[in-house]
Amino acid sequence: MAELHVLQHPVVNARLSKLRQTSTTAKEFREGIYDISLVLGLEASRNLEEESFNGQTPVGPFVGSQIKPRIGITPILRAGLGMTDALLNLFPTAPVYHLGIFREKVTLQPVEYYSKLPPTPPVDLVFLLDPLIATGGTACAAMNMIKDWGIPITQVKLLCVLASKAGLKHVQEEFPELEIWVSAIDAELTANGLISPGLGDTGDRLYNTLKETQ
Repeated sequence: MAELHVLQHPVVNARLSKLRQTSTTAKEFREGIYDISLVLGLEASRNLEEESFNGQTPVGPFVGSQIKPRIGITPILRAGLGMTDALLNLFPTAPVYHLGIFREKVTLQPVEYYSKLPPTPPVDLVFLLDPLIATGGTACAAMNMIKDWGIPITQVKLLCVLASKAGLKHVQEEFPELEIWVSAIDAELTANGLISPGLGDTGDRLYNTLKETQ
C-alpha cells in the first residue's frame, strides 16, 4: 500500500479550518493554501539526500550541504497553481511542469488537455501538487502521465491539502509505491464527487471565480 503521511500540526489544522469557511476571502484562501503547502513541502522533503561542498564565510571556511536530487515541481491546473509558490520557496531553481487535467462533470472521469513535460526527464524527483483528492481520478491520470514520462513511482511525492477516504484508496490501490502527503482526510464524497465537508471548488475559491461558475 502507498506510503501515506497525514500532517498532525495545530497550525495546519487552524489554517485548514479557515479554508473550509464560506466567509473566507479569496486572498485569505490563497494564503492558507500557501501556508499548508509550505508545511507539506517541508515535511515531504525531510529525507531528501544531501551532498557536501566546501564554502567560505566572511570569517573562514566551512563544509556546507545541498540537496542532491534534481527536483521538479508538477502542479495540476488550475488549482495546483495555488501550491506552486510555496514549493518554489523551498526549491527556487526547480523547473515547473504544468499538467492540464479536468474532471468531466457527468462521468467524473479525468480529461487530459495540456502537458508541459519535456521529451525526457531532466529531474530525479517530482513533487506532484493537487490540492484536493476527491475521487482520485485526476491524481491517477497525472501519475500515469509522469510514469509514462519516465519517472519511477518511487521518485514521486504527491502533496495535497485535503483528501477523501475513497479518493486516497483509489490512488493507493493504483499506485501502491507512491508517497502521499496530506494535511487532512474527510470521510464523505457527495454524489457529484465533491469532498464533504471539504473546501468547495478550490480553483474558484483561489481565483475568486465562484460566482461566475454558478
